[in-house]
Amino acid sequence: MANHKIDHRKTDHPGRVAQHDSKPEPFSLRGFLKTLGPGLVTGASDDDPSGIGTYSQAGAQLGYGIGWTMLLTFPLMVAIQEISARVGRVTGLGIAGNVCRHYPGWVLNIIVALLFIANTINIAADLAAMGDALKLLIGGPGFLYVLVFGVASTVAQIFLDYKRYSSVLKWLTLSLFAYVAALAVTKVSWGDALRGIAIPHVQWTSAFLTTLVAILGTTISPYLFFWQASQEAEDQRIDAKKQPLAEKHYGAEKEFHRIRADTIVGMAFSNLIAVSIIITAAATLNAAGKTDIETSAQAAEALKPIAGAFAEFIFALGIIGTGLLAVPVLAGSAAYAIGEGRRWPVGLARKPREARAFYSVLALSAGIGIGLNFTPINPISALYWSAVINGVLAVPVMVLLMVMARRRDVMSKFAITGPLFWLGWLSTAAMAVCVVAMIAGFFF
Repeated sequence: MANHKIDHRKTDHPGRVAQHDSKPEPFSLRGFLKTLGPGLVTGASDDDPSGIGTYSQAGAQLGYGIGWTMLLTFPLMVAIQEISARVGRVTGLGIAGNVCRHYPGWVLNIIVALLFIANTINIAADLAAMGDALKLLIGGPGFLYVLVFGVASTVAQIFLDYKRYSSVLKWLTLSLFAYVAALAVTKVSWGDALRGIAIPHVQWTSAFLTTLVAILGTTISPYLFFWQASQEAEDQRIDAKKQPLAEKHYGAEKEFHRIRADTIVGMAFSNLIAVSIIITAAATLNAAGKTDIETSAQAAEALKPIAGAFAEFIFALGIIGTGLLAVPVLAGSAAYAIGEGRRWPVGLARKPREARAFYSVLALSAGIGIGLNFTPINPISALYWSAVINGVLAVPVMVLLMVMARRRDVMSKFAITGPLFWLGWLSTAAMAVCVVAMIAGFFF
């Protein structure tokens, strides 16, 4: 019998010619949109109601001059999120799954505990903002809306088919265009706005530095790293054609191109929306001397007498849409981190009976987030401490991620090198500087 050997350099699958030996497929917008997934959802969920509140506050307090921060954070976000995605795609595991296999248990326990606390507080604040936004639109009891939004998000994650649910999340990203619409109906001094984006303007004041730390802490958050890495691993589990690249080396270049495109589009979308919110707040609230904005719902309410009822309506509608996108990501990333760290069966593609512990953590995080809104604790005030925890947690997680991404025993032949590696370290250094500035702010 002839000895047939499969040359993996030429075939991705028995009987299938590898991509690089076939003619490249013509570009199709529909095909490109289908490739978008974890990166797009991650980027969009970064603009959650709490983030919208931060950007609104920044624009209201500091005007157009703070817009340049979005240009600065874009390459840093892309780098660290692409590295997270590559770790998930190469290893078939999320960040926590890799940490538990290569680092001491106490390191993992501290990381997942802080992540769970920060995400749960963030869920509470996002639900509060969503409840307030719907109350602005139709009146009624805000606390009831909190309960409805929280329960609906949790039930959808647990019981909806994964492919259908991930499709819903992708469609929810369109809700962010509400802020582009809000910008379109706002009278903007575009010369000042463009200068604010293109030319860094730094004020050596406590208010400016605090806002700068808040913006960087909002745009580069640990839960985003965990979510995107875990979603890349999840997509492999549900696709029989995919295997971790550490085990199946061929086809890696195509996958890395997909990850990069997905991440760039997702982070660009995130920053486009963020800068739209900043400019809208600068052109309306700052211009009118309304600088005491603390939440996204307050920003929406303040827009009505300045920019009209339509601006208030679409701003509030955007808060609800982004909340429906962000709450599942926050609860899901906490569940993935704890589940992977404990080596439980994890994944939204699994039936509830197949991953009881994973779904229990998800429901617990969302349940506590809902419950905080019915206690004397103010979720919006607690969000400050969530930001502190996120800032402190981001640096060691990013350091671990960068070290793992370079280790051959983790990443096989796909260890991160070159410009992406150094840009990842630059992002880590930027977050470290933010944390130092934040700590210094406590004392000075």
